[in-house]
Amino acid sequence: MRRREFLIQSAAFGVAMPLAGAAIAQTGWTELFDSKTLNGWNRVGEANWRVEDGVIAADGGKGGYLVTPANYRDFELFAEIWADEKANSGIFFRCSDPNKITATNAYEANVFDTRSDPSYGTGAIVNVAKVDPMPRAANKWSTMEISAKGDVLNFKFAGIHTVKDVKDNKYADGPIALQYGTGIVKFRNVKVRRI
Repeated sequence: MRRREFLIQSAAFGVAMPLAGAAIAQTGWTELFDSKTLNGWNRVGEANWRVEDGVIAADGGKGGYLVTPANYRDFELFAEIWADEKANSGIFFRCSDPNKITATNAYEANVFDTRSDPSYGTGAIVNVAKVDPMPRAANKWSTMEISAKGDVLNFKFAGIHTVKDVKDNKYADGPIALQYGTGIVKFRNVKVRRI
């Protein structure tokens, strides 16, 4: 890898989060979104998921999820999210029931700036790990980095380690789900690596 590419990738994602497709393949990353279709995702609920300008988008209508057909136990996940100020979104993981996803049967890495209880707002893992201070997601692209290994959970939002080495063993395995609840939500560069 050339020095300039390395510096750009390191600044954007950290050394452990390579950007280039070749680097992703070499380090075991799997792209979950091809920038063209929603192939490889199961739809749950009635959200109006679609691909627009190379990103996954949803707005208006009812809530719902895009769910991976595969289960993940120990993994690292990287995604970029754009959310407006009214958005309720996030990424659920280790979902116990892929057809009925809630914060009581899965882990929810939350993106919700206006949540009534901000301690479980943007940057928190709902009902597991609070966030303080809460970062803001509205009207900009932000990175989400989630890792789960055994009972140890980590979540970085916009490069900030909002949840670090929290232990919880309620959910051991299951699919990953992108959430649409309210507002305008967009995802891109969604990738996962088993560890």
